[in-house]
Parts: sequence; structure tokens; C-alpha cells
Amino acid sequence: MTPTLVPHHPARDWAEIQERMLVPLYEAVYDRLGVGAGTRVLGLRCGSGLALLMAAARGASVVGADRDHARVELARERLPEAVTVTEEPPEGVPYDVITAFHTTDRLLPELVAVTRTAQPGTTVVLAGWGPPERCATEPVLRVGARLADRRPGLVTDLDGLVAGAGLRPDGSGRVACPFGYANEGSAVRGLLSTGAFDEAVRATDLGQVEKEIAEALAPHVRADGTVWMPNVFRYVVARVR
Repeated sequence: MTPTLVPHHPARDWAEIQERMLVPLYEAVYDRLGVGAGTRVLGLRCGSGLALLMAAARGASVVGADRDHARVELARERLPEAVTVTEEPPEGVPYDVITAFHTTDRLLPELVAVTRTAQPGTTVVLAGWGPPERCATEPVLRVGARLADRRPGLVTDLDGLVAGAGLRPDGSGRVACPFGYANEGSAVRGLLSTGAFDEAVRATDLGQVEKEIAEALAPHVRADGTVWMPNVFRYVVARVR
């Protein structure tokens, strides 16, 4: 049965439902890099700012950038005044760490533009889905690929992005990030907010996409109505040459 959904607000659904699913990834990266007082962090594709807030709570000096105006506005509402969030990365500001926790293959031009002016040795972290066999959400995301008539696939070529941006590889890691939702309706809203189904919505209609996501979620609905999908995310660490 298709769940009854509240109106579709992708930016707010991302902030209120989906973004917290990646907290283990943010924590693992910050722990590995020793992000803390004195660290200057730039968050690319920062969304509504949870990763920025976590870095700021560690004492880091934080700036975020995201081209989604609605998410930027939410980030500005949620974050302390000391955290700057813009739609384009500020120019001429030095950073110790540049993160892109929500990497897509379309990130390369943005990544090149930012790292071209970064100081040698600046740390860059890119993150994306892990192996499909380790991601329970993979069959659900295939719905979007099928409806949009494009090739399915979860794994962004993080190593290719590092090479394409002219960065020096410096390690990688994997982090368990299970997706857990209170009910099917929440799961559908959260997944829609990721952007993975945007092409499918444009190619068909929102109602059809919601229906098919709900059907694909059926194996992950537990007896109490909650939805649980174990996933593994991968990140790579690189340095500006």
C-alpha cells in the first residue's frame, strides 16, 4: 500500500529526516582528520548544514557552500552566526580541510575550481556510496534509474574524481550508515530528498515515483512499521599538490 504523504518539501525533508543518516560518516572523517579548534573547514554541497554544525561544535572555523538555495536558507536558519553558508564557495579564503560528503559525478568542475586556488597540502575528502552489495538501499534507488531511463548504479568514482582534479590520493575508509525511518511515509520523503529521484519525477510524475519507492521498500519494513536498511559509505582522502 502506498503511504499517505505530507506535501513534498525536499530541502526540509532532507534536514528533518535524511541528513542525520550520515552522522557516522561525518564523525568518522572528522575523527580521522583530527578536526577541532583551529581547523579551517570548507563544506562543499553542504546541504542544510548538519556536517558543518558538527565541525563547528569541535571548535573548527567553518564555511559551507551549496547551490540549492532552499537548503542554504535552511542552513542559515539552523547554524550559529559564526558559520557562513553561501551558494558559491568564497574566494581567496584558505582552508585546511575541504569536504564533499554528498559527492556526485557532476562535482568535478566545482572541485577543480576550489582546489585550484587551495594551498598545497590542503586535505580534501570525498564521500559516496559503498559497494552495492553492502547497501540495502541500492534496489530502491534503482527505481529512480529505471523511471528516468538511465543506467543504474550507486558507486560514484571517487578515485576518478581525485585523479580528475589533480589531487594526490592519501587513503580511504568505509563507514556503516544505516537508514532508519519511523514509517514508510517518512522513508519515501527522506529518499526523495536525496535528489536521487529528481530525474524520475521529471520523467514521470511524483505520485508514480512515490508509489514505486514504497513498493521497493516493502522488504525493509519491520513488524512495527519502521523501515531499516543497512548501508556502507566510502570516503577517500586526498591532498592538494
